[in-house]
Amino acid sequence: MFLLFQDFALNWGPSGLREAFDDKGIPVFNVGLAFDKTNRVPLFYEEYPSSITDVSQFTCMVDKVIEYGYKKVGFILGRGYFSKRNIQYMDENRYAFVIMVKGKKALVSSLVEENLCTFETDRDCSIRSYRVYGKTVRAELYDDDVTERYFHIYFNPSKQASERENFEQTLDRKKVYLDKHLGKEFSSKKNYEDLFELRVNKKGILVSYEERKDVIQKQLKLCGYFCIITSEEMTAAQALIHYKGRDISEKLFRADKSFLGSRSMRVKISESLSAKIFIEFIALIVRNRIYNLLKETMLRLETKRNYMTVPAALRELEKIEMVRRSNGQYRLDHAVSKKQKTILSAFGLSADSINDIAAEIGTLLANSQSLNNDTDAQEDDEDGEDEVDIFD
Repeated sequence: MFLLFQDFALNWGPSGLREAFDDKGIPVFNVGLAFDKTNRVPLFYEEYPSSITDVSQFTCMVDKVIEYGYKKVGFILGRGYFSKRNIQYMDENRYAFVIMVKGKKALVSSLVEENLCTFETDRDCSIRSYRVYGKTVRAELYDDDVTERYFHIYFNPSKQASERENFEQTLDRKKVYLDKHLGKEFSSKKNYEDLFELRVNKKGILVSYEERKDVIQKQLKLCGYFCIITSEEMTAAQALIHYKGRDISEKLFRADKSFLGSRSMRVKISESLSAKIFIEFIALIVRNRIYNLLKETMLRLETKRNYMTVPAALRELEKIEMVRRSNGQYRLDHAVSKKQKTILSAFGLSADSINDIAAEIGTLLANSQSLNNDTDAQEDDEDGEDEVDIFD
């Protein structure tokens, strides 16, 4: 079983004290969520101040996994969780991992350069479902690493084109900025000296600049490459499929923000915040179950149905209504439609199930109304006994 770990920042509300604020000055906080990729169920969550980085918070999340008794599990992590300390902590607790690393990162750039032009056109290395080419090599993760890891190197042709264009545009913008500051005082060396050889005199005046051609050429070569590191042996295709499973949690987070009201919490005190997050987590479990059932049903259908999403399905099911007839009995307003039957089938229900449930509800309402009438009549009788009529 693999656990997906991700975090997302949320607005806390119009007031309150937190350690960080968004660009609009609204306080924010982070929520980390553990998601069971195999069973597709949210397991637990953790809230923490937005000033705490993902990489430093991860060990606390691992401690929770240990306390909850999860065994024989692995972690699927984004690049934000990558650090030597986190890798060692997972090794110490005998947890497997799948983690993304940028191809331009010094750790893997040498491996990418060593394997350039060895797999990018090899059809045996093609992973067509994701339109990439992949190759697996074994190497040590850091200098004092006692275990060889599995480095899965990927090349994406379309990603290469977009990354190169973005890099070229960045170079153009920086050159325009440097041209404007020639002969002027220049104090932004750190932002430019990685790609340019800057000549600044003793007075801090920018005299001239020149591109670092070897650095730029290396950057261009690495465009389109990325790497996934795993602790256990698997193919490049298997590693990519595991990592792409994070898309499930991405959709889950978007659902939490969009449909469950987490885009802005709108609370004032920490106790209210924690209570609302807990309720939303329970709602998220329910919504995710609905999503999985609808998705499984949609995969079995011959054509794609646009009403098999969670919001659309709920809107369609809300049209099933009961109304009170002239005899005081409650009945279904209309028969179950074809769309509603398809949606209900995802939950193991049918039109007959709805009719039975409606009949049961109608009986309960009728009995409740009858009981209320008897109570009212009894109260009227009691009131009549207490009255004293005076006749002239």
